[in-house]
Amino acid sequence: MGVKLTQLCGLALFVSALWGADPPAPPAGLAAPKWPAGNPFSPAKAELGRLLFFDARLSADHSVSCASCHRPEHAFADPRPASVGVGGRKGARNAPTVLNRAFGSRQFWDGRADSLEAQAAGPLLSPLEMANTEADLVRRLSGIKGYGALFQQAFGDAEITLTRITQAIATFERTLLSGDSPFDRFQAGDQAALSPPARRGKDWFFGRARCALCHSGRNFTNEDFVNISAGRSNPPDEGRFGVTFAKADWRLVKVPSLRDIALTAPYFHDGSAATLEEVIDFYDQGGVVAENKDYRIRPLRLSPAEKRDLIEFLRALTGSSWRQVRAPREFPR
Repeated sequence: MGVKLTQLCGLALFVSALWGADPPAPPAGLAAPKWPAGNPFSPAKAELGRLLFFDARLSADHSVSCASCHRPEHAFADPRPASVGVGGRKGARNAPTVLNRAFGSRQFWDGRADSLEAQAAGPLLSPLEMANTEADLVRRLSGIKGYGALFQQAFGDAEITLTRITQAIATFERTLLSGDSPFDRFQAGDQAALSPPARRGKDWFFGRARCALCHSGRNFTNEDFVNISAGRSNPPDEGRFGVTFAKADWRLVKVPSLRDIALTAPYFHDGSAATLEEVIDFYDQGGVVAENKDYRIRPLRLSPAEKRDLIEFLRALTGSSWRQVRAPREFPR
């Protein structure tokens, strides 16, 4: 069901009450993300971004939204091995979670975008995803009167541009923070927050399993690029090499955050591991033989019990602070 322009104007007046005048406070375990000087937080912009994120009319055939591949019920990740765009066009990579990407230094598996704003533009214009031209997208949204009112609230006038679209989406995405997990509560002093198996798994994670060599820091990623030798495509995904054309970057992909990892299956850049058990087994055997494989990927020889403990710890990284986010019940008309 649509809403009238006057209703949307009234809605915009209450947006600050919904979001608050300031950016949402970070959940336990996280620092506050840095907001870019060129795109500061505003409640009107965050609400506009939420609407745009869920609105399938941003795709050329009105069939795909950002949320089609970043699904709230899957911790804003895609449960399909490879994401699907307009006309059923299939990509080669799995869409990772948007949660905590506010802390990311580069976006996409190959790091080709240096900001969330640049990342948001990618799917909008990709022929495999939303299949727009910039002119067609702007024309389509400009024809929806209700959006003009919301762009007025967010930016001071009703002009709709690709830059403003991506700024609004990025603003919403920077509010999608995951913390306050059992691990965070344990770190804050609640000794009962982690089960005995999860505590043992924590020791393996930061110790003999060597996971923290890459999955480090508050967001459990060093934001680096690594060739772990995973993937089923033939020829293999060239990874960051496709951006830099540097031989050293052949097959390197972004180290993903492990926050909410229990909810974001399948795993690896191509979704080639269906379960956490498969992921742990892959690392335990030292990956597979592959050109340019990272020297740190070598056999771990974990016991079955140690693997189970490690998985219990990974499940303890599931947060709760993002779960209140809901898809809009109505969109501008």
